[in-house]
Formats: sequence, structure tokens, C-alpha cells
Amino acid sequence: MSFYIGIDIGTSSMKLLLMDNNGKIHNMLSKEYPLEFPRPGWSQQNPNDWKKALLEGVPELLKGFDASKVAGIGAGGQMHGLVVLDDHDNIIRPAILWNDGRTSKEVDYLNHVVGKKKLSQLTANIAFAGFTVPKILWMRENEPENFHKISKIMLPKDYINYVLTGVHSCDYSDASGMLMLDVRRKCWSKEMLEICGITESQMPKLFESYECIGTIDAKIAKKLKLPNTVKVCAGAGDNAAAAVGTGVVGLGGCNISIGTSGTVFITSDQFIEDESNGLHAFAHADGGWHLMGCMLSAASCNKWFMEDILNTSDYSAEQAAIDKGKLGDNHVFFLPYLMGERSPINDTNARGTFIGMTMDTTRADLVQAVLEGVAFAIRDSVEVARNNGIPINTSKICGGGAKSLLWKRIFANILNCELETPVSEQGPGMGGAMLAMVACKEYASVKECCKKLCHTASTVKPEPALVAKYESKYQLFKKIYPACKTLFAELK
Repeated sequence: MSFYIGIDIGTSSMKLLLMDNNGKIHNMLSKEYPLEFPRPGWSQQNPNDWKKALLEGVPELLKGFDASKVAGIGAGGQMHGLVVLDDHDNIIRPAILWNDGRTSKEVDYLNHVVGKKKLSQLTANIAFAGFTVPKILWMRENEPENFHKISKIMLPKDYINYVLTGVHSCDYSDASGMLMLDVRRKCWSKEMLEICGITESQMPKLFESYECIGTIDAKIAKKLKLPNTVKVCAGAGDNAAAAVGTGVVGLGGCNISIGTSGTVFITSDQFIEDESNGLHAFAHADGGWHLMGCMLSAASCNKWFMEDILNTSDYSAEQAAIDKGKLGDNHVFFLPYLMGERSPINDTNARGTFIGMTMDTTRADLVQAVLEGVAFAIRDSVEVARNNGIPINTSKICGGGAKSLLWKRIFANILNCELETPVSEQGPGMGGAMLAMVACKEYASVKECCKKLCHTASTVKPEPALVAKYESKYQLFKKIYPACKTLFAELK
């Protein structure tokens, strides 16, 4: 038996798991670290905090286990974050994260001066505030001294891989979210590098997610109490890694994740580009490609409403109060745009909105509206994929929101889609460990690994009567954002 370590570099914590080659998870732990908000809308983090979590976490994870059996390490991590190193590999400034909103000027320049059509030709995507290239342009304009120190540009999980191996690497799935990769051809776009004032030598070497980038550095191995034969794979962006962990690979797979943010992840073995640019066209960790829709506030909408507005942490009690007979008949709607929105509207000005309240509106109606609003917004992305000719009749569902049976029922009927909950849902960490297994030749391919290790625990099916009710409600929901769009811009 061999062990594999999976690492999930999240926004608020690093999660680590120890899994054997048969998919059994033997241990898990989490290491929290701080977030910095130096100005309203800014979000950044010190990569040294990730390193500290790694160095403290791995020895704790291995306590009581035979560390000599660890064969490989794989990481999945928060995407888009800008990590910059100088020519001595020292960190130049805190990493600017995926949820940072300082780059509206740069996004406007990219989409309207460089042009969306040109960006799509070069990278298969348009600019979003969270992507990496706008951050680089912001740094060039606002921190020129730091910009000129840049020797290497990486993403969060790549910095952890550098700590482990000394190799500057990036996988295709994570690189896809930088706006610097030619996704179709899987290479750095020379024109995008020129737009940024960056050379290819400043970029990391590209790998497939399941490829070995090297063995663990001897000094780091000693600190982590690991053998220096441990292989490290390139890993993947968190959504691609989570998709591997739920078995969403190959042609026609779908995964819906209801975490802090929400994602729709649709796989293909051929390159697909959404001409409307409503969905991201990215490489996948299995060697293929995928379309992805990302909403910035998903389960976090529910958390905000429960804890900050209703002052309760008893989620179950609030959902139990919802009259099941009102599913599909709620007169209140909620736009879940608490942090602006990415897919498919790409509007940083959009805001959370309740509409339709009357004197007989109840607390439960508002709770229900929040749950439904998130599901309606996810459907917006699903409809873009369907309009591209991709049938979505079945999907995996994961994330904290998927623990609620009521919410899954709402999703199934709003999407008119069968939803499967995986037996083991450990997100990017599990996917990272599985990618490490392929790197170590434990399995011949990512698809083979998923077939062996990924199974379904339960299924929620759509109900025709509720599907019909929610269809008419969705048609109303679709009209709310366009009606409010100019007002949102004025409110800013």
C-alpha cells in the first residue's frame, strides 16, 4: 500500500489529506491563515502563510502513520492569484487573490481597448476582475518598482509546488485562468505576454496536471519527515482538482459546486469555446478541456443571510420552516450578486437584491428566495452550455451547500437535472492526491483513477410538476438583472 498527500490551498485555510492508493482517506486536517483587506474591495495574502501551513501541517498529518509509504503529493488551489518572485525567489509583495476587485480599470482596458474579440482569439476568454493579467497590469501601473523586480510569476498552488521541489511550474488548468494561456494550443500567448510587458522566461514551465514536475527537495523532505523519493505532480486549479475528486472527467461530465463561490464545470475531450464568453473555456486536469461558469457568492449568500441578517447559525431550523408546498410558488426573488458577478453577466457593479416582497412575506419566504436565487444564477451558466449544444441531464453536486437535501431538491428542479452526491467529497485535496497517483504510475490515466475511486452516494431527481413551476419562475428571474443593471452602475 502507498500513501498520497492531497493539498487544498483555499482562501482561508489549507486542507491536507492522507489517502491510500485504493482511495481510503486515513487522515485530514486544516490549517487556517489570515486574509488582508488593505482597502475596500482589495483582497491579498502572504504566500509565506501557505508555506507555514504546509510545513506545520504535513508532519501533523503523518503522525501515527508510516511516512516511508508516501509516494506522491498533489495540490489543488485557489485560482488566479498573482504570486511574484524576484531573481532570488523571494516574495516581492502579498499575493493578489481571485476575489480582489482593484482591477476594474485594467479589465475595461483589456475588454474594450485590446478588445473581447482579440482576447478570445488569443486565450479563448475575456477579461474578468479576478483573472491574473489585470492584476499584472495593475502592478505595472501602480507598483512599477515591484513590477520591475519580477523574475517569476506563479499561482498559489504553484508556489507550494516550488517550496516542495524548487521547480517553477504551472499546469494547464490553472494557467487557463490567467488570461495568458492560449487554451486551444496549450502554450503561453506571446501577444498576451507583450501586452503585459512580460517575457516567457518570467513564466513557469507548463505541465499536464497529472505529470510529475520533480521529486521533493531533500531539505524540505527532512522538515516534513518524508522520504526524498516523493514525487510531486503539477496539480490543478481548485475547480479542476475538485472535478477529478468527484469523477467528472472525459466527455460530457458536469459538476456543480456550491461553496463560498459557485461553479458549473462541464467537461469535454475536445476544445470548446463559448462564443458569447458567458463561460470560461479552460483546459482540464485530465488532459482535455472544460467550460466553467463561476458565480462569486453561492453558499456565502446563505451564510450572510443566516448569520449576519437573521443572527442565527441554525441553518437546519430555518430550512425546516420553509413550506414545501411553496416550492416553485415563492413570490419573492433574490439576486445573489453580493460581490458583483462573473458568469455569465461579468458585472462588478451588480448587487444583491430582494424583489417581490409584500405585507404577507415571511422570514421563511426570504430564506427560500436566497436558496432559489443561487440556483437560478447557476442555471444562467447551465443555459449557456446548453445553448452551445451540450446536453446536461445529470450532474455531480458538491460543496457545503450540497449538504442540504432541500437545496439539492431546489437545484434539481430549477435545472431539470438529476443530481448525484459523491460518496467521498474532499474537493481539491482529493483530486490532488488522485493526480499524484497518476504521476506515480499507480493508475494509467486520470479517467482510470476516477473510475476506480469515485462513487455516488445518493441521487436527487427532478419532479415534473416542480420543474414546470420553476421554469415559469426562472423566466421571471431572468428579467430582474437586466431591469436593474443601469441602476446598479449608478449606485456604485
